[in-house]
Amino acid sequence: MWIARPCCVALVGLLATCSAHADIYAFVDANAVIHFSNVPTDSHYTLVLRSPPQSGKRENVTEALLRRAQRYDEFIEDAARAAAVDSQLLRAVIVVESGFDERAVSPRGARGLMQLMPRTARRYGARDLFNPSDNIRAGARYLRDLLDRYDRDLELALAAYNAGEEAVDRYRAVPPFDETRAYVPRVISVYTSLRRLSEQS
Repeated sequence: MWIARPCCVALVGLLATCSAHADIYAFVDANAVIHFSNVPTDSHYTLVLRSPPQSGKRENVTEALLRRAQRYDEFIEDAARAAAVDSQLLRAVIVVESGFDERAVSPRGARGLMQLMPRTARRYGARDLFNPSDNIRAGARYLRDLLDRYDRDLELALAAYNAGEEAVDRYRAVPPFDETRAYVPRVISVYTSLRRLSEQS
């Protein structure tokens, strides 16, 4: 799991600088402590997130994610319980949507950790999209409704989260949009990795 109570998290193995292509690996040790690294030093590490290269930029994607992740554990766990959604799924969505940047704004106007559009946020009672608790709570409720709407079909629920319910309903499948077709397996891959780690703790 990304961060789980009552576990502590050890953020290890980070380089001072890494290239814009930064993959994240993790493992859970015998004391249920989760270790993250962008440089897997032994076979215990499992790939959690593969970050694509970003041309023209040099940024430590790994360091930014790991620094931000632990700030939101309590909000994620509380929202997951309230909405009856797996907390690891919420973490996976946040990783892909915003990289744990609570001030993130997309070109289309989606905001906050779970990249909610203002209309969706209002529907779920979020007053301040840049407030982590409000954003995660609203995003969790939205995701719960999408899972219910599509009979727990995770691919369709995530596709609707990315492209909108109308698009999924129109195609009755994951819409043929490049962004959505990349988004769905990316979230599922992170989610699967986080669940695997959670089961080891």
